[in-house]
Amino acid sequence: MSGGIDSAAVALDEGRRRWTFAEIDRETDLLVQRLRSQGSRVIATLMDNAPAWVVADRAALHAGLVHVPLPAFFTPEQVAHALGAAGVDTVLTLPALAARWPQVPAAEITVASQPLVMLHLPARAVLMPTATTKVTFTSGTTGSPKGVCLAEAAMLRVAQALVQAMEPLDIRRHLCALPFAVLLENIAGVMAPLLRGATCVTLPLQNLGLSGSSSFDAARFHETVVAQQPNSIILLPQMLRAWTGYLAHSGQRAPASLRLVAVGGAAVGVKLIHSARALGIPAYEGYGLSEGASVQTLNLPGSDHPGTAGRALPHAQLRIAGDGEIEVTGSLFGGYLGSDAVVPIWWATGDLGHIDDDGFLHIDGRKKHLLISTFGRNVSPEWVETALRSESSIVQAVVFGDAQPALSAVLWSLCPDASDAALQAAVDTANAALPDYARVQRWVRARAPFSVEAGLATVNGRPRRAAVLQLHADALGMTATSSNDSEFP
Repeated sequence: MSGGIDSAAVALDEGRRRWTFAEIDRETDLLVQRLRSQGSRVIATLMDNAPAWVVADRAALHAGLVHVPLPAFFTPEQVAHALGAAGVDTVLTLPALAARWPQVPAAEITVASQPLVMLHLPARAVLMPTATTKVTFTSGTTGSPKGVCLAEAAMLRVAQALVQAMEPLDIRRHLCALPFAVLLENIAGVMAPLLRGATCVTLPLQNLGLSGSSSFDAARFHETVVAQQPNSIILLPQMLRAWTGYLAHSGQRAPASLRLVAVGGAAVGVKLIHSARALGIPAYEGYGLSEGASVQTLNLPGSDHPGTAGRALPHAQLRIAGDGEIEVTGSLFGGYLGSDAVVPIWWATGDLGHIDDDGFLHIDGRKKHLLISTFGRNVSPEWVETALRSESSIVQAVVFGDAQPALSAVLWSLCPDASDAALQAAVDTANAALPDYARVQRWVRARAPFSVEAGLATVNGRPRRAAVLQLHADALGMTATSSNDSEFP
């Protein structure tokens, strides 16, 4: 436990019970002994948010093991891929999920009062950097997760920087609203608050309205936020959009206890930020990537420019390459699983952007998604998509137009019964704020939501552009090979 933290202070609050730092340390020590006695080297966790997950994460670190957090929304195929790619020899999971491996040796274990099952898989050597303490998996264009290897030092630098940057906010209670296996919540929502001595509210995800990877009940989420009275929350843009819409339609406001609602994972849009703040949600956009151990920049009270991703945090350095690509350094990963390629000092993110005179980072889109019209104009689809999603009647949008005279879009409405006229009005409003070459001239309704279940999104909620085009090519009057768009990594 970090020096200066009161061991009797509450570290974790799971609703039914509160756990002090001393109690969490004791639980961690017990699990460390168990893991060391059985010779574990690489442990995977596959479970819901709970104190047991936090204990397992800390125990793996204290025992000198590699921790592979797996989201519960991963498909069985993705889980199998991750276990094999990382050479996992121990899996800590819920009894119901353990039934997936009926032939694997298993033992019952209780961690932080939660009954779990520990599975023992055959040991398998894999290639990973020697300093690796955590492997986080991100979904690639094929749906097979890619393993990013992180060292303790890199993650600690990010957590310490967040503590330093947010010290004036005096965050004492953080509500964990994303799965712990998501690196953003793992580091910014668990590691950083505990490092400061704050309390993490660790409720099951269903209590927060989250189901699977992309289903979100904003009413239930708001009920929980009001009940828990947190000072901070981390949200994905889609969650912020749904919560803001719910508050606007129900005539309610966010609780006054909130001091920071950090939003990341995709572009947010200045209109959504302002709409959220008008309803009492102190929303601030940030930017990060797994290869940089999560957060790199963040808007904060007193250092805020809505529509940007904020200024660099104390641990991070950013620069813009000649072609407009954002490069970062300061907390880089060690490499990818199965690769011996040396990570350069400056990591090319694949994102396009620029830094203004005040040091705020502007994200202009993905380098590989750049559309070039038949008139020779370059357009980042994310720029146009953010403008479209800023309209209240449009919840999801994917823009196409490479080698086309004008842009087209596939739209998913917030209200299934929204009229064509309402959607056209939203497109017209978005177009009015864009130059003529970046305006959407044609649009169609999406035939399915952009979700993992529909095959149209990655597990982190970003669109699979090729799949969206394949499904709607006929309606758009395009062919599935007429665009060089590909999915986000």
